[in-house]
Amino acid sequence: MGQKEHIHKKIIEACKNGNEKARFELYQLYSKAMFNVSYRMMNNHEEAEDMLQEAFTQAFMKLNSFRYESNFGSWLKRIVVNTCINAINKRKVELTYCEEIYHHDQAVESQENQPEFTVANVTKAMEQLPEGGRMVFSLYLLEGYDHIEISQILGITESTSKSQFMRAKRRIVEILTEQKNGRYAN
Repeated sequence: MGQKEHIHKKIIEACKNGNEKARFELYQLYSKAMFNVSYRMMNNHEEAEDMLQEAFTQAFMKLNSFRYESNFGSWLKRIVVNTCINAINKRKVELTYCEEIYHHDQAVESQENQPEFTVANVTKAMEQLPEGGRMVFSLYLLEGYDHIEISQILGITESTSKSQFMRAKRRIVEILTEQKNGRYAN
């Protein structure tokens, strides 16, 4: 935020002092955006809600460590992302790094067969990605992390993050192309 005073500093300070009304207000300010982050990570509405609640609980417990060195939303998003990753790891679900299931040596489709890349279409197609690819794709494209940050967050190499992103992107193009051409049944 630089020299500029933090936009929600009064609310955050009231939260640090245990003010429940301020906590509710802070939750109201950030819950929708953080739910969207959580949902993209978990790919399940109920789990995303659980992760959101857990992340806010952790954030309120750690609030005294927030020093206004960064934007509060960025600080909170990191907690949400880490909460989701920890939950996935606890489930003992191995991150299935998008295996090349589909062959990519098909002829390039003509321009009129190209899919429509809208936020809604891409988000829906993301639901069909393997977990590892979906997480990398979401963290990079939607959350704005770079591959170095993603490698640290997920405990993978930077090159793995880059290749997973490329595979996920390619798979989304395939899914949307199949949907547009009527070959994909939902």
